[in-house]
Amino acid sequence: MNQDQPNNDEKKQGDQGQGQQDSLMEKIKQLGSTNIPQAPDSNIHVLPIIGQVEGHLQLPAKNKTTKYEHLIPQIIAIEQNPNIEGVIILLNTVGGDVEAGLAISEMISSLSKPSVSIVLGGGHSIGVPIAVAASHSFITETATMTIHPIRLTGLVVGVPQTFEYLDKMQERVINFVTHHSNIEEEQFKDLMFAKGNLTRDIGTNVVGQDAVDYGLIDSIGGVKEAMAKLNELTGNNGDDDHQVIQ
Repeated sequence: MNQDQPNNDEKKQGDQGQGQQDSLMEKIKQLGSTNIPQAPDSNIHVLPIIGQVEGHLQLPAKNKTTKYEHLIPQIIAIEQNPNIEGVIILLNTVGGDVEAGLAISEMISSLSKPSVSIVLGGGHSIGVPIAVAASHSFITETATMTIHPIRLTGLVVGVPQTFEYLDKMQERVINFVTHHSNIEEEQFKDLMFAKGNLTRDIGTNVVGQDAVDYGLIDSIGGVKEAMAKLNELTGNNGDDDHQVIQ
């Protein structure tokens, strides 16, 4: 038995070594790095909205999507969790399902806790109301936001009621954006229906400072500015103990 014991120990050590190697390889495969920083417990929750906002129809597997059925329970949990005092919404989205985007926007705007959004890269189409739904919105200098009319895909019935339905849905988006930002309704409609700004399309692509000048977004800034603003809104100015988690 004494002779078998070292063999068992060696086998256990070998299994542990193999497990560590497999874990290391998985990190490299998924994240491109052997080490990732780990955030401690925090009173700030990060809500990323990346890729295309997926609604009632499932998009192809090759599409990078944010599913609204994943976000909605998260927002409810944020509201219920007494340890979470604020939310940062990170946006880099091409837009997507209108009703799903509006549902997410309404839920963010109805949170009792402060929220700050950052448009990184792009916050296009239905990403616009999501961005302005936060208590305070930021956009980086190089980020863009495309404002254009609503479109229908798939089978379209060619009757006047179809246009009326589309027009009413568009009004919902316009009303939400103008009520949650400083842009005037006429100015927003002018941007939405502008000709010549987008190739083979109507609408406007606003970049960084332009979005602030129009009153669509509150401020230019990135992570540092967003964290400072959220700490101000939560009453934790200069508190180094509060860091971001996801």
